[in-house]
Amino acid sequence: MKRNQFHSFTVKINRTSLKKIVALTIVGIIALFVFTGMLTSFEPGYGLASNQVHEWASDIKGEHFVHLLGMENAYFAQVLPKDSEPLSVSNLAFRVATSINPDDPRSLLGRELPGFALFDGRIVVAGEGTDYTNLPVESAPPMEVLMAEREATQESLAMLEQLEREGEKLAGTTDGRKVVHIIHSHNYESFLPELETDVPNEAHHSKINITLVGEKLSQELEKRGIGVEVERRDIQANLSERGWSYPRSYDASREFIKEAMAQENDLEFFFDLHRDSLPRDRTTVTINGEEFARTFFVIGGNHNDHKHNLHLAEELHRLLEENYPGLSRGVIVKEGALTNGRFNQDLSKQSILIEVGGIENSLEETYRSAEALADVFADYYWQADAVSGQEGEEE
Repeated sequence: MKRNQFHSFTVKINRTSLKKIVALTIVGIIALFVFTGMLTSFEPGYGLASNQVHEWASDIKGEHFVHLLGMENAYFAQVLPKDSEPLSVSNLAFRVATSINPDDPRSLLGRELPGFALFDGRIVVAGEGTDYTNLPVESAPPMEVLMAEREATQESLAMLEQLEREGEKLAGTTDGRKVVHIIHSHNYESFLPELETDVPNEAHHSKINITLVGEKLSQELEKRGIGVEVERRDIQANLSERGWSYPRSYDASREFIKEAMAQENDLEFFFDLHRDSLPRDRTTVTINGEEFARTFFVIGGNHNDHKHNLHLAEELHRLLEENYPGLSRGVIVKEGALTNGRFNQDLSKQSILIEVGGIENSLEETYRSAEALADVFADYYWQADAVSGQEGEEE
């Protein structure tokens, strides 16, 4: 009978080494909790956010992976362009650790200078004269200033009446379908030449305002066969009734947009019209001897589908450049913690915010711009509709 033989072994651990292992483990756990606490306790704009991760990842291009493969096999590196450079790991690590982009000083100045970050934005397409010093500015006066009654000029009141008469003559088009929705989240934004004031902060009016530009745009679109629905409810009055602050304008308009989408299934395009706060020399262009209020397309980047909206803005900018050179100031993406960053554009993949003119433009100049916008959008819409129709026939 054989007996089971058990072999024993002894592991000797130096007492000093054991203490080091235990100490390092404890320090590591403490460091992990401290790091996690820091990430969750930072103020908005200073912590780790998904848009920051997206921004860092966007710097990593396909070429960088080819460079990585080329380190192991030089054959892969032969397909790279001569001016191609490998990814700077130190640069990327610095951005991850500090949220500061060495190639963009605004990432540092935005934290150090009060209000500087409000002018932040990523220029996707720069129109004539557009740079980071003259991006669109959203004016936000106190609610009592916003709601104060002001006198409008007799000329602007006459233009309002004329616009209303012209609107009564138009009927819905696109086979009875309304495919474009127009809203004005800051519907009291007005123009100094139309008011009995020259104070920029008082460029607001309950009737003579950006909504007239929306009415003009809708009329010009319907003349071109495109059915339009205009939101005419008073968003700023709605804010006042609820006791909401001015920045919540988009929350109020969001409710109206969702209601419109539920009631009208044919709506495809959503335009939110605004007026910029920059002076006349930045927002005016002369084309064929006539003065136009320049446009600027603003896309919110704080949602996953913003690239679809960006594509629409880029196409409209391109068409404006072809037909009305200099009218468009360009296309920007606004994102981050210090801006709304959505502008309700997450509700539709064909939604854009359009700045039309500034505080020193006249209604007449904005009307010319509205007609130009209708002109190029009609080209865009009917061309896309024709392509869609051809695809449907092939199927």
